[in-house]
Amino acid sequence: MIELNKLEQYCNELLSAAEFEDYCPNGLQVESGKLAIERIATAVTASQAVVEAAADVDLLLVHHGYFWRGESLPLTGIKGRRIRTLIGNGTSLMAYHLPLDAHPTLGNNARLGELMGFDKAVPLNKGLVWQGEWAEGGQEALSDRLAQVLGRQPLFIKGHGGDTRHVGWCTGAAQSAIVEAAAAGLDTFISGEISESTTHLARELGIHYFAAGHHATERYGIQALGQHLAEQFDLTHRFIDEINPV
Repeated sequence: MIELNKLEQYCNELLSAAEFEDYCPNGLQVESGKLAIERIATAVTASQAVVEAAADVDLLLVHHGYFWRGESLPLTGIKGRRIRTLIGNGTSLMAYHLPLDAHPTLGNNARLGELMGFDKAVPLNKGLVWQGEWAEGGQEALSDRLAQVLGRQPLFIKGHGGDTRHVGWCTGAAQSAIVEAAAAGLDTFISGEISESTTHLARELGIHYFAAGHHATERYGIQALGQHLAEQFDLTHRFIDEINPV
């Protein structure tokens, strides 16, 4: 058991949340009134289905929370319904976006690199994009490994005829970072989403590209954070996986 404000303070310090200029507030977003936390659930996104599935826990911890920059401010419609459900169930909500992407061991990029078995995995230029070495074969072998790890077949765009050895990756909607990966001399880049322009960029930059799924690539950081908190503070933890094909 741990007090809610102390848990938030711990997470803020662990993830260096204050160092990020993000698109949303990181930390506690909805306080339900329960100040003692014993049961937590984690999920990628605080959708209505996830909120309802977390009705029996004290805290829902997610990667994609609420109050995004540029969105409508009133608590009406879908956002109002989600927040009413949280408060009605006595479930608080905490969210960590870029700080969870970037963490060197618990983050989405770190966890994806570890699960994929990339050698020498480190952040590229100390940023959100990571780089590593792939020594298990060419693009087909990498595609098979992505499918095995993520449970879905990635979309592959061939950039040139070369091998896949020096791989960059950034989970979620990081398709535009393909330019940074190519400039660094990497021969392959992996992200979650793809845009119409990404196909042309891959071909013209000469870099192989895999779109592996936004949700699929960002399942693992939030689970790692939840498990870490459960072990650190003797909490119960479960992961709610609402499948999303994007």
